[in-house]
Amino acid sequence: METWMMEGNPASYWMPGMFFPQGFMTGVLQTHARQYKIAIDKLAFSFQYLEAEGVEDIEEKPEDGVYIYGMFMDGARYCRENQIITDQYPTIMFDKMPVIWFKPIEDYKPDPEEYHAPLYKTSVRAGVLSTTGQSTNFIVHVATPSKENPAIWVQRAAALLCMLND
Repeated sequence: METWMMEGNPASYWMPGMFFPQGFMTGVLQTHARQYKIAIDKLAFSFQYLEAEGVEDIEEKPEDGVYIYGMFMDGARYCRENQIITDQYPTIMFDKMPVIWFKPIEDYKPDPEEYHAPLYKTSVRAGVLSTTGQSTNFIVHVATPSKENPAIWVQRAAALLCMLND
């Protein structure tokens, strides 16, 4: 936090270290809305999976949105070669995710061919309903390219996680 105060926002953010990531995501949308004079209700995140694997691979901030690192995938894995969600490797429960660019887009329409993986704070995937009506554990759905029908990943309960409860 002190580095943020003295040197400005970092080039990428470690979402697992945030106490209230939902608020952070709303803040990203608010910042974009104010910068471009767009109603926040017209904004949604698009997602781009980068080749970068962690904070050490990111040198510059994106022009819009934020780079997020430190997440895991459960119930599937992200194939870097084909840039799609695919089956887990045998005996490997969780796949470390590459850096993902969360980019606010006006009137964004998600691709129905992509799997919209829920992103949770913990692997428990349970939470108390907050005053907003959403689970305190759920953060956002992250669109993930897939060659398979997205329903397959729903059946396998594929999700992104910030924390592993091993």
